[in-house]
Amino acid sequence: MMRDWNNQIHHAPWDQGTSWEGWLMFALMILFIIAVVVAIVYVVRLLKQTSTASPAAQAKPGAGTIESPQDILKRRYAAGEVDREEYLQKLADL
Repeated sequence: MMRDWNNQIHHAPWDQGTSWEGWLMFALMILFIIAVVVAIVYVVRLLKQTSTASPAAQAKPGAGTIESPQDILKRRYAAGEVDREEYLQKLADL
């Protein structure tokens, strides 16, 4: 309750009606906040999961894929670790 300059009593807008309505509004507000937080966590996890499951991430060595010896040799040749002659010799050996 509040009093104005003329000492008249005014009720706050949320103090209208019975007490259970105030508790109901409070509970609904808390549930809404919880729902928003859960939705944000779900979206973040979904985005994180899809970004790690991209084809580029799966093609990296050591990401759960097994490379053949030829693939390893091609990757080393592309990275400049072996020269052309060594690449062709090792490819013929494999």
